[in-house]
Amino acid sequence: MRILHTGDWHLGRTLEGRSRLKEQEAFLEELVRMAEDQQADLILMAGDVYDTVNPPAVAEQLFYEAAARLAEGGRQFVAIAGNHDQPERVSSVTPLIRQQGIRLLGLPSPEAVRVTAPRTGETAVIAALPYPSEARLNELLSEDGEESVLREAYSRRVSRLMTQLAASFRPDTVNLAMSHIYVLGGLETDSERPIQVGGAYTVDPSALVVGAQYTALGHLHRPQYVKGEGILRYSGSPLAYSFSEAGQAKSVTLVEAAPGQPVRIEELYISSGRPLVRWRARGGLEEVYRWLDDGLDADAFIDLEISLTEAMSIGDIQRLRKSRDGIVHIRPVYPEMVAAELEQQRSGIPLHELFRSFYQRQTGGAEPDEGLVQLFLELVEEDGENDGTEGHVS
Repeated sequence: MRILHTGDWHLGRTLEGRSRLKEQEAFLEELVRMAEDQQADLILMAGDVYDTVNPPAVAEQLFYEAAARLAEGGRQFVAIAGNHDQPERVSSVTPLIRQQGIRLLGLPSPEAVRVTAPRTGETAVIAALPYPSEARLNELLSEDGEESVLREAYSRRVSRLMTQLAASFRPDTVNLAMSHIYVLGGLETDSERPIQVGGAYTVDPSALVVGAQYTALGHLHRPQYVKGEGILRYSGSPLAYSFSEAGQAKSVTLVEAAPGQPVRIEELYISSGRPLVRWRARGGLEEVYRWLDDGLDADAFIDLEISLTEAMSIGDIQRLRKSRDGIVHIRPVYPEMVAAELEQQRSGIPLHELFRSFYQRQTGGAEPDEGLVQLFLELVEEDGENDGTEGHVS
């Protein structure tokens, strides 16, 4: 049996207000081609179908059309809800597609999913666990607020659920597990925006030791294995959703499995989607315009940091924005501002007052207008968000 493992599509997500819908559509076209070219029998979608619990209608349409195409020709498609999904929304069309080779799971269930591949005649049993928050489990995991206690209680609950699901595994079936959780040891990026703070809702890898030949994970956006018994893997997101993912190669995982046999795994790289890159222009604006004239990273979204010795004008910023629609962040870096930030930290002087003083020194006493001051503060705020200092909420 040939299995494609994917997840974290986040349909409907934007990048600083810029639509990613065409890229998401291109990825799904590529995934359908992969399924056909690789003769896939089963597609596992490991959660976060959408980016919000109330996605735009166009995102829902994109998902339903993709699910229908992925299930053509007898292929089986199984998707679970992630922490960004509204469980009932994901599974709401189940009565309409039950006989179409499509299984959509919104809430944790005590029963495993069974699918048969027409091409090989093999049956897969999938211990599929949608994102198991306290609310979705409808129970209080622990009255103790200690992080370590809560993590232990959460791991125990996940272990019991997975063990119950895995009771359906048989020697003559392909035995798989799938969930949307954060397993200890996985590497995060800024774009996951986990609901919980402090890492309390993490799962020990031992909770997933249930006899699965392969465990398909969703939630972390970097493709990676997690250390533990058995094969635990995040497929990662198909697109880069934050600049912390700049330079990451995105992929889908191909798993070849047979009952009672070790699986074979191959990473299939994704070509669709605009890259996210970071430009560090130590040579100032001249260097940036030279890169733009040379067509560097022409199709990319760009996080731009410019080293400057003089204050950047609104005109400079507007010119950069017009020159390339992919420029998302523009952050001027002044040598004096490094010292000013240290001064601000020591003295407690508001940052906008330090900027006024800096501007006056650079211009021989001229006062910056309020629009320029506000723009500077917005750029500083963007810098903080890009460094991952924004609040992690969903």
